[in-house]
Amino acid sequence: MINEKIAKAFDTKNKKAFIAFITAGDPDADSSVRYILEIARAGADLIEIGIPFSDPTAEGTVIQEANIRSLRNGMTTDDVFEIVRRVREKSDVPLCFMTYANPVFHYGYDRFFAKCEELSVAGIIIPDMPYEEKAEMEPIANAHGVSVISMIAPTSESRIKMIAAKADGFIYVVSSMGVTGVRTEINTDLATILQHIREVTDTPAAIGFGISTPEQAAKMAAVSDGAIVGSAIVRIVAQYGTEAAPHLYDYVKRMKEAVSQIPGIME
Repeated sequence: MINEKIAKAFDTKNKKAFIAFITAGDPDADSSVRYILEIARAGADLIEIGIPFSDPTAEGTVIQEANIRSLRNGMTTDDVFEIVRRVREKSDVPLCFMTYANPVFHYGYDRFFAKCEELSVAGIIIPDMPYEEKAEMEPIANAHGVSVISMIAPTSESRIKMIAAKADGFIYVVSSMGVTGVRTEINTDLATILQHIREVTDTPAAIGFGISTPEQAAKMAAVSDGAIVGSAIVRIVAQYGTEAAPHLYDYVKRMKEAVSQIPGIME
């Protein structure tokens, strides 16, 4: 499935994508709406909205604590959809959800993805859903125009190619093993991983986990189609609470400028 909404974020003829993540409901719903719009205004090409979950196994401390704050405020999946509805009144920025299998299952696959379609949510990332279990959810998501985004970690060449060959929307390349969080260095041989991916698909591939500085973002964009940043953004929200908007704008603008300096793939 060619997802036109996600493709909009990856215009590889003249730019690399900057993808931002934010946890819905942290510190509150009104702030989340403002912050998503501010991140879009600062230049993010696609925004991942985290639906909070009580056991976010792929997340480091920063995003775990954001999930806890959001859930303590009473944030529900319906509340997250309401945040997206309010964003959609003012912006058509490409959006994806990032959450875990349990909240989607309990909401009901068809009901969940019908709401995504209604609100133009283009994709979903589920870190605790193995590739082998995608088939349970993917046909329902695709029927509503939603891509189930594949994650590829540093692993065997054969598995990388197997996952990449059937990827939809974009591929989330995990920069290093472990949970999310800021890293001072990323030493994985990502160029080789991207080479294996490009041998089997032209689906865009962006790198995430651990990226926090403009220099890191540019380095990741140089070998892929874009950079994904989560924990560093969530940390700004944690630091400034309801006053984070200008700090988020400045940070995202600098990160977008860094990846924009990397040329895209020319035809």
